[in-house]
Amino acid sequence: MSELIGSLFVLAGAFFLFSAGLGLLRMPDAYTRIQAGTKASTLGNILVLVGLGVYHPDWAFKLLVVAYFVLMTNPLSSHALSRAAHAIGTPMAPSTFTDALKDRDDEGKARPS
Repeated sequence: MSELIGSLFVLAGAFFLFSAGLGLLRMPDAYTRIQAGTKASTLGNILVLVGLGVYHPDWAFKLLVVAYFVLMTNPLSSHALSRAAHAIGTPMAPSTFTDALKDRDDEGKARPS
């Protein structure tokens, strides 16, 4: 029974990893690609790790450490990538209405250094 449950978790994780790859191809700009790739790949990786944990319970501690690093590094790296893309002026999709960092950047440029 644990093999079936573990396999279902791995299959669900593979679905989210596939959707992350599809999101990278289908999204209109760099910012939405980063967001789609990060959220779906984080969830997909965690589900695969849970499936492996169910399938191989003796690997639980190692898988927990890997899950911790995935949960810490994926959001941080996506944040750094999006801030860097915004800093170099990567254009947003025409359907984007709000640029929360634009006002902040304009304030910083208005003040003399």
